[in-house]
Amino acid sequence: MTTENFSADFGPFHGKTWLNCAHQGPLPKASAAEAREAVSWKQTPYELTTERFGGVPERVRTALGRVIGVGPEEIILGNSASYGMHLLANGIPWKPGDEVLLVKGDFPSVLLPWMGLSKRGGGVTVRQIDPSETALTVDELRAHLTPATRVFCTTWVHSFRGHALDLDALGAVCRSNGVTFIVNTSQGLGARPLNVRETPVDAITNVGFKWLCGPYGTGFCWMRSELLDSLDYNQAYWLSMLTADDLSKPLDDLTLREDLGARKYDVFGTANFFNFKPWAASIEYLLDIGFERIAVHDQSLVSRFLEGLDRNRYVVQSPIDGPSRSTLVLLSHKKPDLNEKIYTALIDAGVYGAHRGGSLRIAPHLYNTNADIDRALEVLNGFDSG
Repeated sequence: MTTENFSADFGPFHGKTWLNCAHQGPLPKASAAEAREAVSWKQTPYELTTERFGGVPERVRTALGRVIGVGPEEIILGNSASYGMHLLANGIPWKPGDEVLLVKGDFPSVLLPWMGLSKRGGGVTVRQIDPSETALTVDELRAHLTPATRVFCTTWVHSFRGHALDLDALGAVCRSNGVTFIVNTSQGLGARPLNVRETPVDAITNVGFKWLCGPYGTGFCWMRSELLDSLDYNQAYWLSMLTADDLSKPLDDLTLREDLGARKYDVFGTANFFNFKPWAASIEYLLDIGFERIAVHDQSLVSRFLEGLDRNRYVVQSPIDGPSRSTLVLLSHKKPDLNEKIYTALIDAGVYGAHRGGSLRIAPHLYNTNADIDRALEVLNGFDSG
């Protein structure tokens, strides 16, 4: 597996090694330049023309549609993965007796929006499956479905376990049982390809600031048209209904538009040029490289790390091969009490990973090189516990 070098398109990192894309993906240089231009627009507000106001959200919407294989009109712009989760949890028209299935130990943004349904009344049950293995299997999902199950929601790649789920297999079980399948794709999309036309998912939510290398406070949601049309959610953002130019005319007969489709549920402030302008540039940059090519690069870095790690000292907790292996590698010293000290040693050496749930995590992406991996291995393998 060949590792290309894209590091010149990022940074500068000032001698540091960033192996924590699962937390924050760095802006490419081209995106940083777009952010600086956005600041100049605000410094000279006459530069914020109507065309730019409308063009910013349309550009990012178009780019996101290309990422997942849909038209721009199907993209709901958000500011996080949580935005889409709450839109779904609060917008699906529930009936007494409906059940939502979650996975115990999933990321909080996946669990909390649904857990609130129990407090609202209405007879909706929220139940968490406790997997017998590291990740939920197809057979376990099938065994936990009941006639009351309306929604199954989980993550594509688990932040704390590094396990990538088989969306095709899980989605097929949901389809055959009439269950809506909702997925947080935030830890996978950008590091591996996903086409929602070909994958049996009913909705995805995603942040923009991890593997899609956008600014913090970006995200989006997509859902199948049948699910979108079924939502009962009171949202009427004026810039979805109108344009700034419409304000030049009398608005005495203001009415709600019914032809907006997905954009009806956009986060407020869609002309967010500080965030959406550089994010669009990041997505376009990734699209130009291609997600298949990016996946090869990222997986070559993961392979190098796994091959070089001293297994006499460390246990790898995430999958080491096969389709369940992701770009998140979770590991622990065989003396787990040392993990916090090892994490500190990495930072002291200028290597930034993560300390999650008592384990160590590295998450390399496009901007990383073989030298970055070797630097992390040098600290890990050379750690003196005495």
